Amino acid sequence: MNRTYPKGRNFDNNSFGSTETMLEKEEKDCCHGCTRKCVCITALVLFMLIIIAVAIALATVFALPARTPESRLCTTADNLTGYLCDDRITCLLPSQVCNSANDCGNGEDEAASLCSNLPDSLPGNLFFRCGNPSIWIYSNFKCNGINNCGDCSDESAALASCPSCGSGWWNCNPVLFQYCNCVPRSLCQNGAQDCSDWSDEYVCIK
Repeated sequence: MNRTYPKGRNFDNNSFGSTETMLEKEEKDCCHGCTRKCVCITALVLFMLIIIAVAIALATVFALPARTPESRLCTTADNLTGYLCDDRITCLLPSQVCNSANDCGNGEDEAASLCSNLPDSLPGNLFFRCGNPSIWIYSNFKCNGINNCGDCSDESAALASCPSCGSGWWNCNPVLFQYCNCVPRSLCQNGAQDCSDWSDEYVCIK
């Protein structure tokens, strides 16, 4: 007599004894079948994100105008060109820069970038090169009536654009090498020759 078995789901030999659900099996089969495809897609997405980030960064950099160097030019109380401190208020005389003293609150006037290679590391408005280019002085010592360069080039109208002697000076050819084109009126009629023509004793009035 032939036995009749009820018709139902077909089971393969691996189905028995397994606790794996159908959903887990389907997910496993899917991932196993598309591993390379998934990796390729992920790598492509990451690559595109990097390209976009680089493009945005470059666009930002090149779209921004170049930052102009901050100006340190200022005018001192004596109407001389000076060095402006970080507080944007204090204006130092050129000779106060790189003098081994922190005259600015933050010490920016003594920074290595400013003082490492004098005078070339200084802004051009802070120093003057004498007739002998190897000698230089701070620009506030130029046109002050004193022979700071030693060759009077710092008191020259042609080289240093110095004006004529002021009211406190007597215009003559000094006999003292300390002066160039004038002598202080305080030396007039002091009983000593300060001008080659003696005008400081017989013409000049204090």
